[in-house]
Parts: sequence; structure tokens; C-alpha cells
Amino acid sequence: MSWYRWSGDDLELSLRVQPRAPKDAWQGPDPSGEHFRVRIKAPPVDGKGNAALQRFVAKAFGVAPSKVEILGGEHARYKRLRILAPKTFPIAVDRD
Repeated sequence: MSWYRWSGDDLELSLRVQPRAPKDAWQGPDPSGEHFRVRIKAPPVDGKGNAALQRFVAKAFGVAPSKVEILGGEHARYKRLRILAPKTFPIAVDRD
């Protein structure tokens, strides 16, 4: 199982999010290879963590924050996101 998959022009990511980190950053795939670890400065309170994650991912992939959807895990550390037609790639993903 991979931590990403393509659905047409859209990219779906499985992430493990660490809130309250010193800085926002991509950390790398977890040992199982099923999730990509990402650190977010914002706390997981009142949706602030999810909003910060959407802004961070949107900026990294060159899209508007409205083009990043949380598909699952809204209240968990493990999340599934869809990026609609990403423009840039801050992490290595192969086009299937």
C-alpha cells in the first residue's frame, strides 16, 4: 500500500499529522509506507490544525486552499486528503 494515489488529475494523500510542531514541514514516509508524515505548528483545536494543514499542503502543491479536501480523519492524526490538479510537487510522487 502506498501513501498516495492518483485519481485522474487529482492526487490523494494518506498523512500522519503531528500538531504543535516547531515548524510546518514534510517529514517523510512512515516506516510502514502507508502514510507520509507531516508536521504542523497549529494545535488540533477548533479546526485550526486542519485549516493550517490545508493551507500548508495547498501552498506546497501550488493550488488554492479550497482545492485541498479532507476526505477522512478530520478529528484524527491519520488523514486522507485530495488535492485537485496539483501544479508543483514538494515531495516525490510518480504518475501511475
